[in-house]
Amino acid sequence: MGPVFYTFAKLTLGNVLKLFYQPWIRGEENVPDEGAAIMASNHLAVIDSFFLPLMLRRELAFMGKSEYFTGKGLKGKLTAAFFRGVGTIPVDRSGGKASEAALNTGLRRLGEGKLFGIYPEGTRSPDGRLYRGKTGVARLALESGAPVIPVAMIGTNVAQPIGRAIPRLHRIGVVVGEPLDFSRYQGMENDRFVLRSITDEIMYEIMRLSGQEYVDVYAASMKQKLADAKKSEAGLELTPGRVGAPGGRPVPEVVVPEPTEEELREGRARVAEREAAEAEAAPEGEVEDQGGAVVVEGEGPEADGAPGGEASGEEGPGTEGRATA
Repeated sequence: MGPVFYTFAKLTLGNVLKLFYQPWIRGEENVPDEGAAIMASNHLAVIDSFFLPLMLRRELAFMGKSEYFTGKGLKGKLTAAFFRGVGTIPVDRSGGKASEAALNTGLRRLGEGKLFGIYPEGTRSPDGRLYRGKTGVARLALESGAPVIPVAMIGTNVAQPIGRAIPRLHRIGVVVGEPLDFSRYQGMENDRFVLRSITDEIMYEIMRLSGQEYVDVYAASMKQKLADAKKSEAGLELTPGRVGAPGGRPVPEVVVPEPTEEELREGRARVAEREAAEAEAAPEGEVEDQGGAVVVEGEGPEADGAPGGEASGEEGPGTEGRATA
């Protein structure tokens, strides 16, 4: 069911999103045509998990909160069926063995030569800045031997700020960086200093691609501070921790990328060419109607916390790895 549903979703919901949001992509050639790779992205909005897979030729799976698979009633069952259909990997946010099992599922996917998506920050950014990465991404890279491809989502937080269910119309971009090879650290996946160094290198590349300001604290910690401040009706300065670059590196001159006219033209041409190819390859009668409304209810396919978003919480696979911090 998975691959068929994934293709069907791209041909229906995907084409509607392309029509209304006119997404653009830069660096698509950095994604290999075959073989395992870890797509490590910043995380600005729920719809990151829609638009990144939508803009890639190959199938991409993220992790998702286990709650999305255990809902009750018709809505809960439909939600669970959707996430299973598009290949979302459920992860238990309680941490420990449950989160370890989810991480192993990701490793199996990479072992099969597929793409696996991860949000190193562990949750959506509360204010559009880039936050400290959790070392689960480094563990995945070392244990799988797969390259890490840094990705920057552009404009998704403008289209869908936190708390907004239905995204507003705003052009969305995807910037894909060159693959990062960490084979020089092979066999050192239990060294927490190596894991931190690798993670900081990945976050630095994401910062360069996205043009975001970097804050050296975890996004989840910032969210908790904001929640506590709201409860106490106290103000909170939005410059926590050390602002700079990952690993104490010099801060590069960065700007938020804007698409060129050529990229927009090439993007439209690629979309049209891909849609024609997908329609020709689809079984007859599989796709009859590509219209309809786009509604994103609740939190969507967020994957908060583990390799793909808040799914694992503070203690999930996106944390500091097996080694004790």
